[in-house]
Amino acid sequence: MNKRLFGVTGFNASEVGLGCWQLGGDCWGDVEEEEALGILRASVDAGVNFLDTADVYGAGRSEELVGKFLRERSENLFVATKLGRQAHVYPDQYTTENLRECTEASLRRLGVEALDLTQLHCPPPAIIENGEVFDVMREQVAAGLIKSWGVSVESVEEGLFCLEQEGLASLQVIFNVFRRKPLELLFEKAKAKNVAIIVRLPLASGLLSGKMSPESTFAENDHRGYNEDGQFFNVGETFAGLGLAKGCELADQLKPMVPDGMNMAAMALRWILDFDAVSTIIPGASRVEQARDNAAVSDLPPLSDELHEKLKAFYEDSVSSHVRGLY
Repeated sequence: MNKRLFGVTGFNASEVGLGCWQLGGDCWGDVEEEEALGILRASVDAGVNFLDTADVYGAGRSEELVGKFLRERSENLFVATKLGRQAHVYPDQYTTENLRECTEASLRRLGVEALDLTQLHCPPPAIIENGEVFDVMREQVAAGLIKSWGVSVESVEEGLFCLEQEGLASLQVIFNVFRRKPLELLFEKAKAKNVAIIVRLPLASGLLSGKMSPESTFAENDHRGYNEDGQFFNVGETFAGLGLAKGCELADQLKPMVPDGMNMAAMALRWILDFDAVSTIIPGASRVEQARDNAAVSDLPPLSDELHEKLKAFYEDSVSSHVRGLY
């Protein structure tokens, strides 16, 4: 597993991390506890040392499972969590007291004395623009509750505003073959400021596995079935904002571009890693085999310049006009 310096933290993060949203069991279908622990074990055994979770994933279940896992391992693991989407905070109660309560609850669930990284979890644009919430995060660092802080954002414009904030350690963005706008406007500025970039949804909710069809169905507790049009949260978090039918149509057009010896998921993940502004990618995994396959992408060679040009043209000609939601 190759490592990349995670911004100003000094931590050498595995370039493939593990996204732990699915471990909550409320947005990606059911995940039994032993299955979740198996996914965590397989990821770390494959070299992953960066785990990303949030306090709202399964109402704290994801953090609890990560905390249980941490107690059985001796490796130096970096855990990033998030705060700010709980009902008593979102959308406009980002007070010092509320956010401290969130952090203290995360500390208990994870079983650590200080959080490696906590991220404001997609706060509304008005909260970002007001700026007071960033003072709260700085206060938590000063109090020793957190070691560093970042922001998970929905749009490039939000990310650019956050980059002007003193003390920002990381930005988390949606970035994949279907959503490449951050590359064009955000990455170089983040590099210049030594701000780490965490890439979520690198496989566009599974579309870029190439295994879905317009007839695919999902469990009641899987957001791919209930948030396709942004009914509950930003549409960009589900199928990259393309919708299932259009997303499958576009994924099918990608299949002839997949290099020999790779599958589509590996190509899609490798494509992201070819950009040096990216600190780590956090694909999720619902099975142990997926976790191992994701981690193995670190060992693949970069994609060819020719393929990068084809994927860029494909996005510009066939994809960009269909992307919905904040971007």
